[in-house]
Amino acid sequence: MSTPFNDLRLIGIAWRLDRLRWVPSDSLAEIVGRDGSCMTSDPHDEPPEESLSDRELAARLCEGCPVQGECLELELRTAGENTVGVFGALPEDDRRDLLMHWLQRGERAEGGD
Repeated sequence: MSTPFNDLRLIGIAWRLDRLRWVPSDSLAEIVGRDGSCMTSDPHDEPPEESLSDRELAARLCEGCPVQGECLELELRTAGENTVGVFGALPEDDRRDLLMHWLQRGERAEGGD
């Protein structure tokens, strides 16, 4: 359930993603694949913690990742409302709420309509 504070936070995230609006999707995928923390570390390095919520898992997996924005932009473009899992330091519920604000920001490079 979205709250006014969460809406303001998501609007701010959508606004910050504008810097990536004209970056081609294949370039975003290359950047995330090369520089994403989740792509360069072995998830088996740490024991699984089954008690983590999606939000806690997102924070842990993406903490300090240098390409959170690129990852989030790419996921919104490619999955839209069908997003599942953790991308761009946000769990899927937050990304679904973000999608409306992101779409209102206007056109994007291919795959980002």
